[in-house]
Amino acid sequence: MDETVRVRLLADRDWDAVVALERDAYSGLGLSEDRAALQSRAAASPDTCFVVDVGSRTAGYVLALPYPPHRYPDLARTEDAEPPARPTSSSGPSGSSSGSGGWGNLHLHDIVVAPGLRRRGLARHLLHHLTGTARARGDERISLVAVGGTEGFWTARGFVAQPGVVPAGAYGGGAVYMSKPVPARPSPPATTLREVS
Repeated sequence: MDETVRVRLLADRDWDAVVALERDAYSGLGLSEDRAALQSRAAASPDTCFVVDVGSRTAGYVLALPYPPHRYPDLARTEDAEPPARPTSSSGPSGSSSGSGGWGNLHLHDIVVAPGLRRRGLARHLLHHLTGTARARGDERISLVAVGGTEGFWTARGFVAQPGVVPAGAYGGGAVYMSKPVPARPSPPATTLREVS
């Protein structure tokens, strides 16, 4: 792939592509959300939602939002329908200030790369960008729910399974809640792509 790769904030013009990518990735698992639910997740934290462009094509996206540890978005609801209760203090669980509403946790809700562009490092590229964003915000952890047999992918990227958090069937069979600490210093990505910002 010789085209320029660029990660940028998700914009209104990206929604048709994001909805199509999400549908293609999650319909077969019975986990696809409607446009309103996806947009509500991005609206909850627009500074932590990105797309990756390859040339002029939207090749993937990531939706992430502050969420309490060991909790995750309800796929049947929009974020504004019943937001998670915020802590009474702006300190994270260890007492440090955090960019995640006091929780210290940024929940990676979706990360999707177009089928024809997978296995080229784009998901790793998005994750590296999201990790840098979490670090800059003061987040202590990144969490996710691994679905569709992706637990091994996430384990290889430093996430640790926390069985029993996701009830059976909530995110499909075999879904597992995982998290990892946000490293204090960035590690350079193993990149084969040319990035511009």
